[in-house]
Amino acid sequence: MKGHCILSHGFESGPDATKVTALAEVAERLGWSHERPDYTDLDARREVTPLGDVPARIERLLRLARAAAERGPLVLAGSSLGAYISGVVSMQVPVAGLFLMAPPVVMEGAPPMPASLVPTSIIHGWHDELIPVAQVVDWAAARSARLLLVNDSHRLSDHVQASADAFAALLATL
Repeated sequence: MKGHCILSHGFESGPDATKVTALAEVAERLGWSHERPDYTDLDARREVTPLGDVPARIERLLRLARAAAERGPLVLAGSSLGAYISGVVSMQVPVAGLFLMAPPVVMEGAPPMPASLVPTSIIHGWHDELIPVAQVVDWAAARSARLLLVNDSHRLSDHVQASADAFAALLATL
């Protein structure tokens, strides 16, 4: 195996979601092991925040990432809230790359999304109704990240294949 990918689903989604499933297929095809943590139990905990138990999401990913990083190169990938926690965890665990889909780079009640300065690829919809495209462009520019803007909304449902292709391009460079 070339390394390991941890693929984090978005809020109110799941580990079998279309986008993370497409990324898992790409990772496998390119010789990377992968896992898709399930955060649905934490997302249901609305008494913590409107977005569920975000600190526990971070802690779960951190535990998995630490174990994976000991075995070799690690790539964190995530969609929406999964992208946010991937960025946070990348500051605490050595990662080879980040793949972020519709990343909430600015979230109410949270600090701007931190992320390690590693090869980073982002796909975001021009018509994202939750995360203004200008915020993502500015965030990506500050890191010289690869940014693909597509004619889609927050869910990127019309660009699953484009997401998979962008992920494959990132893995090919690592």
